[in-house]
Amino acid sequence: MSSTTLLQRPTMTVSDFRCSAVPGEKPFVELHRCHSISFVRKGSFGYHCRGRSHDLVAGSLLIGSPGAEFVCTHDHVCGDECLSFFFEPELVETIGERAEAWQVGATPPLAELMVLGELAQASADGQSDIRLDEVGHLIAQRLVEVVSGQAKKPARVAARDRRRAVEAALWIDANSHREVELEDVAQQAGVSPFHFLRLFSSVLGVTPHQYLLRSRLRRAARQLADDDKAVTDIAYDVGFNDLSNFVRTFHRAAGVSPLKFRQASRGQRKIFQERLGLN
Repeated sequence: MSSTTLLQRPTMTVSDFRCSAVPGEKPFVELHRCHSISFVRKGSFGYHCRGRSHDLVAGSLLIGSPGAEFVCTHDHVCGDECLSFFFEPELVETIGERAEAWQVGATPPLAELMVLGELAQASADGQSDIRLDEVGHLIAQRLVEVVSGQAKKPARVAARDRRRAVEAALWIDANSHREVELEDVAQQAGVSPFHFLRLFSSVLGVTPHQYLLRSRLRRAARQLADDDKAVTDIAYDVGFNDLSNFVRTFHRAAGVSPLKFRQASRGQRKIFQERLGLN
C-alpha cells in the first residue's frame, strides 16, 4: 500500500492510496481514526466492518467512522486506487453529523456521489479550479443528505457469487462506452440473466444497468472537468446515444447540467453552493 498526502488542513486531510495486494494475501485488522470518505476510482476490494461485508468497485464510497475496526481483502482482483478524505470532528459537526450516514460502511456507485468523486479527482490532478478541500465539504454534505436513513442490511451471498458480481462490474466498467445488454454480462458471469440480476444487485446494491449508467456518468464527469471537449462529443464518447438523455440523466445525478458542472469545475463555486445550500 502506498499513500501520498495531497492536502493537509486543520480539519481535513486528503490522500491518494494505491494498493497492490493480490488474491490470497493475508489481510490484517486496521482502525479508522476519524470520519472518512474514500472514493474508489479503480479496482475492487472487500471491506469488513462491524460484522458486515461490502464489495467495492469503481464509483463506490468507503465510509469510515472513528474507532471502528475493519479489514480489507482482495479476493477477486489485484489492487485498487482510492482518493480518501479524512475529516476532523469539528468539520463533521459543522456539516451535520448523523450517525446513520457515517456508519453504513460503504455505498454502492450512487450517481449523486460519483460525480463529486470525479470532480475531486480532477481537482487532485490540477484539472479543476475548485479546491480539493472545497470538494471535500461538498461530498461530505452530499453523503449525509443522500445516505441518512437509507441504510439497509445486506443480503447473505455466497463467495462465488460475490466474485462473479465484482468481475462483472469490472467488465461493465471497461465496456461502458459500448452497447451492453444484460444477457451479455450474464454470459460473461456464466449464469442466467435472471440469476445474474439478483446476485449483482445483492452484492453491489445497484442493478447492472444502473451500474452501467453510473460508470458512464462517472467518466463524463471526469471529461467535463478535465478538458474542453464539446458536451455532445463527451456524451457519445462515454456511451450515451442521445444527447438529451445524457443531459437529463447527468442533471438528475449532479443537480446541475453538464455545462454548469464544467463551469463549477473551472471555479464558479456559486453553482454548487446554491445547489447544496452552502454558505
